[in-house]
Amino acid sequence: MSNQTGVLTRSGVERTPSVKETPVKRNRKKLPLINWMRGLALPVLVVLIWEAAGAYGLISATLLPRPSEILVAFKDLIVSGELYAHFKISLFRAILGFLLGGGLGLLAGLAVGFSSKTEQTFDPTLQMMRTIPSLAVIPLFILWFGFGELSKILLISKAAFFPLYVNAFLGIRGVDSKLFDVAKVLEFSKWKQITTLILPAALPNILLGLRLSLGAAWLALVAAELMGSSEGIGYLIMDARQFSQTSIVFVGIIIFAVFGKASDSLVRFFEKRLLKWRDSFIG
Repeated sequence: MSNQTGVLTRSGVERTPSVKETPVKRNRKKLPLINWMRGLALPVLVVLIWEAAGAYGLISATLLPRPSEILVAFKDLIVSGELYAHFKISLFRAILGFLLGGGLGLLAGLAVGFSSKTEQTFDPTLQMMRTIPSLAVIPLFILWFGFGELSKILLISKAAFFPLYVNAFLGIRGVDSKLFDVAKVLEFSKWKQITTLILPAALPNILLGLRLSLGAAWLALVAAELMGSSEGIGYLIMDARQFSQTSIVFVGIIIFAVFGKASDSLVRFFEKRLLKWRDSFIG
């Protein structure tokens, strides 16, 4: 006997009853708030223990100032306008370096991914350059471009280039070949294969490369601002270190951490919107 899936109306037409919201859907709506609370639990616990240890003199105020002292230093820097001036310069360098390096990395990854001949020509050299640490090329960048903004932006661009390049390349080459057989049956043109088949399938890898590229840009920003800089959050940290102003050093570190996390969360937000079609394991 088959299961009854509909209800007969007076007119004799079968009507499927409306599906009520399942407990799984209701739980998913509560997930963002629960995840925020879980994510904040550990940092809040660490800060409370840290503050208590400092208040009872268990740790040195010079080596590890209390969170309340760091908050006071943060407030003083904001009131004086010094923090805004340094942050504005650092943000400009990070964004410009990321756009230049990440944009070129994406284009190079797409070009190498679509063409095996291009891969054979450029990929070995790019893979060799990828293994060179950013700190190792700082002396060359200073010799070639001086201590100005150009050398700093190019150093950030170098760091942001390779994550997007590698992931865009792997994303394209990771497309299932069986999908191309379907495209041939449907008589897709080359352009339609690229826009409706290859790029959507490679999008998860490309977005992952975007996240890694943003993180690499923030990391390279610190190294770039050690190149004879007189402005920026990295300079603020180094200047505070020379005068043993540990609380200001922590202010700079926290700024890098917060805005690094914010940029990563922004990409993850767009990732969820663009990859709604994926039915993946959420743990």
